[in-house]
Formats: sequence, structure tokens, C-alpha cells
Amino acid sequence: MWNYTDKVMEHFKNPKNVGEIKDADAVGEVGSIVCGDALKLTLKIDPQSHKIIDAKFKTFGCASAIASSSALTEMIKGKTLEEASKITNQNIAEYLGGLPDEKMHCSVMGMEALEAAIDNYNTKKGGKRIIGEQEKIICKCFNVSEKTILKAIELNNLKTVDEVTHFTKAGGGCGQCKGEIEKILKDFWASKIKMNFSDMTVVEKIKIIEKILNDDINPKLKADGGFLELVDIDNNKIKVKFLGACSVCKSADTTFKEVVEKELKSKINGDIEIVLV
Repeated sequence: MWNYTDKVMEHFKNPKNVGEIKDADAVGEVGSIVCGDALKLTLKIDPQSHKIIDAKFKTFGCASAIASSSALTEMIKGKTLEEASKITNQNIAEYLGGLPDEKMHCSVMGMEALEAAIDNYNTKKGGKRIIGEQEKIICKCFNVSEKTILKAIELNNLKTVDEVTHFTKAGGGCGQCKGEIEKILKDFWASKIKMNFSDMTVVEKIKIIEKILNDDINPKLKADGGFLELVDIDNNKIKVKFLGACSVCKSADTTFKEVVEKELKSKINGDIEIVLV
């Protein structure tokens, strides 16, 4: 059985705003009953303030899908469309006190339904999100596009195929697309690393550095009982700290120059300064 928080169980057992607004100003539909998850979100919007007056949902899915949809409707009521558009799947999960990794795709579905509804209101082209010919389908079992996978990777800092599956369901069927998902992951992170460091946002800098630490530096240090931690970033100055055995090792300076500096400078594009604190 999944380890759900009390708030997840509350929204599952007593979901808020279940149903459909008949004269809705915006409609967003995502997922598919055939694939096991589907959500329809309907909104009533004040034409003057663009605030969401009411929100209702219908869903076909598990406990976390119901809870995520219920939570989403509570989160967006009273917000303007601009404010609501900034809500991410992580915000939905945090509102519920967290979701199991394997169920994060339910919060993603809520975010996508909201995006579809807002797009429907702004364009009046119909709220059902249909993957067009321009979107390459990666997972045919769950009809997940490359665009959806890339967005999940960027928003949630995903590093592995399993994480992509948890957040999007891609790769959760026959598994034939896992190789392609792995390539998407590698290409995405490679493109980020090639960006000039000074042009990155602070969040992007942290993600790139932590990826290099986790993938290339710490596996080497852990073999000797050590670890490297990111302490701070000040423009192009990266401050790091040795922990564990490395913090008291007589060869720490050599390790810093031969492993830490070499790895970071070889993988980050730009003039960076690495400081051991």
C-alpha cells in the first residue's frame, strides 16, 4: 500500500469541488481512460478581474489522482489566471504534504489540465489537449510526447528513466521506449552544461553543479568515505566543502585540484572559480 499523507487521504476520501460546471468559461482535459488516468477541469472566470470564481473536476484514476485534482481546485479558486498559471506539479504535491515518487504523474496531470483550461480560455480553440503531429510520441503505451517528458525533466530536475516514469508514466508499459527516454535525458543535460555558466539562472547553476557532483565527483570520493557538498554560488564563484573522510584527508588539496576542479571546469562552459571552504 502506498504511504499517503493525511492530507492526501482527506482529499481522496472527501474530495472538494467534484463535478462539472455546465456553463464553464474554460475547460481542460488531459489523459485517457484507456491509459488509466483522465482528468477534466472546468472553470468559471470573472471577465473583468480574470479571477477564477469556481473550479470543478472529474477524474478517472487512483487515490492520488483524485487528491491532486481536489487540491488543485482548492489552490486556484480566487486566483487570477496569471497567478494560477504559475502553479506547478511540485506546488500541488507540496500542498498535499508530498506524494510517493511513483504517483507524481498525478500532480503533473493536474498541472497539464490547468494549462489546457487556461489555453482554452485565452484561445477559445477547445480545451482538450490533443498531441499534434508536431509533437513526437515517445511512449506509445501512455501516449506521452517528447515535449511532456522534457518539461517534466526541467521542472522537476529529473535525472533517471525511473524518475521520468514516475512523473509522466512514460516507460511504464512495455518498456521499449526506455532507451529513447535515456537519450532525451542525456541530450537535455548535455545542452544545459554547454550553456555559458554566467548566462544561467541561479537555479540552473545549482542543478548543473549538483548533477556533476552526483554523477562524476562524489562516486569517486565515496569510494574512500568522502563527499563533496555545494555551499554557495556567487556569480561565477562556486564554493564547495569536503565532508566525511575527505575533510581530514592529507591529500585533500590534491583531490580538490585533480578531481573537483578538473571535473567542474571540464563540464561547465565558462570562466568559473572554484573555492574550497
